[in-house]
Amino acid sequence: MKLRGLYAITDSQLLAGGKLLPYVEAALKGGAKLLQYRDKSSDEARRLREAEALMELCTRHGAQLIINDDAELAARLGVGLHLGQSDGSLAAARALLGRQAIIGGTCHASLDLAETAIKEGASYIAFGRFYNSQTKPGAPAATLDLLDQARQRFHSPIVAIGGVTLENAPELIARGASMVAVIHALFGADSAAEVERRARAFSALFDAA
Repeated sequence: MKLRGLYAITDSQLLAGGKLLPYVEAALKGGAKLLQYRDKSSDEARRLREAEALMELCTRHGAQLIINDDAELAARLGVGLHLGQSDGSLAAARALLGRQAIIGGTCHASLDLAETAIKEGASYIAFGRFYNSQTKPGAPAATLDLLDQARQRFHSPIVAIGGVTLENAPELIARGASMVAVIHALFGADSAAEVERRARAFSALFDAA
């Protein structure tokens, strides 16, 4: 699968109250290529149930499910994984999940972290935050110049995350982002129909690039 396009990331607070499945399906209808299930709670039974439901939606819409920071759950479902810098070894995750799994690594604003991630088997490298982010307000700030350098130095797909909106996504794509990872600008909507509209708009940016 070519890693290019909209990368939707769930947020357990934004998608509370029964919004998770309808809003995610709307994002997938709108063209999201990757969906990251991000839930930091300790309720393993609920997380398994939700992840299974999301996997079914992704399969139906031709997208790939990525689990945030839970290699065991990813292995159980046979789906992808995203690891932060403190979430464990990429190399161990690759050994566990096999050669075909999509595994991403958070690289903050560091080309050196990206190089290490690629050596350890990352399918994509994620840089950010690029703009003010409600999810990670204290994360290191990445720059557009960093994207230029990463595109020249690496051949791996590059994900840009952190405060991405429809207004600023075009410059990220123009400077080398293969995918834009979006939470609030996608799911902070009043209806599933609005989520789908936003997803279509994000997806169209890649057609134009």
